[in-house]
Amino acid sequence: RGCATHIEPEDIVVAERHFAANKTEADKIANTAVKVLIAFPHSTTLLRIPQVYWHVISKDSTLAGGNIPDSQIANQISVLNKDYAGNITWTLANTNRTVNADWFNNAGPSTSQQTAMKASRQGGKGDLNVYSVGFVNGSGAGLLGYSTFPSSYSGAPQDDGIVILFSSVPGGSTNGYNLGRTLTHESGHWLGLYHTFQGGCAGSGTATAGDYVSDTPAESSAASGCPSGRDTCTGTNFPGADPVTNFMDYSSDACMTQFSRGRWPGRQPSSQRIGRETGLFAGLVGNNNPKILDNILLFRRI
Repeated sequence: RGCATHIEPEDIVVAERHFAANKTEADKIANTAVKVLIAFPHSTTLLRIPQVYWHVISKDSTLAGGNIPDSQIANQISVLNKDYAGNITWTLANTNRTVNADWFNNAGPSTSQQTAMKASRQGGKGDLNVYSVGFVNGSGAGLLGYSTFPSSYSGAPQDDGIVILFSSVPGGSTNGYNLGRTLTHESGHWLGLYHTFQGGCAGSGTATAGDYVSDTPAESSAASGCPSGRDTCTGTNFPGADPVTNFMDYSSDACMTQFSRGRWPGRQPSSQRIGRETGLFAGLVGNNNPKILDNILLFRRI
């Protein structure tokens, strides 16, 4: 899986400080949410719905040239909602179409084409911008996608968003990676999730190292395809086989089925699969109402 969202150790330090700085405010939101839901148990007003702005970048007007139809975009949003367990709801705000062969072919991490393309970004901090391109040349050649990370927003809000291969959407032409799980994976990064193999075996299995989710089994390297029984971190300190079905691994689309549930030390696991909390501190409260957890999960985007 060609994901170019590489998170260096020093970036993790910055990200975790960023998350920790929001802890007090997140606690307040969680406690307020509990009180509101006790008083109004059927309320739906707490749910934060991310708006998705889709930018179709194509080299011409054909499907092969990147001009994916509205139906495929709608199917991708449906997959995204299914994968996030129906608790976080992603809503398509609008679709913009731009024919620009240079952007389509050459957009990639740290390129002038990316900078020009992302000048069309819409919405605010809580809104997801998706750019579908061809990844033909340069730093983007062969990629499936990449995303910005939460802590980078304050310094470069204009760069915030996800870039994916146009043919990775449901029904696309990229064999093994055409069920829409590329956007699921990259949106996990956008919300602050790390790869399952982040940091390898060392320090895995805790909420303060590795992928920072204590119930993600340790994994030394990325998986590919859908290997059965793969276990790259062995011994009593590393229980469980590799999490090859996790959306944050590099497995093929058909293999991916879940996020880690997520757990903070001394807390009950959250009721939703997305888990990690990513500094949004889902699961800080004992009340496992999904509406509370969703809002805390999205805290850094509100």
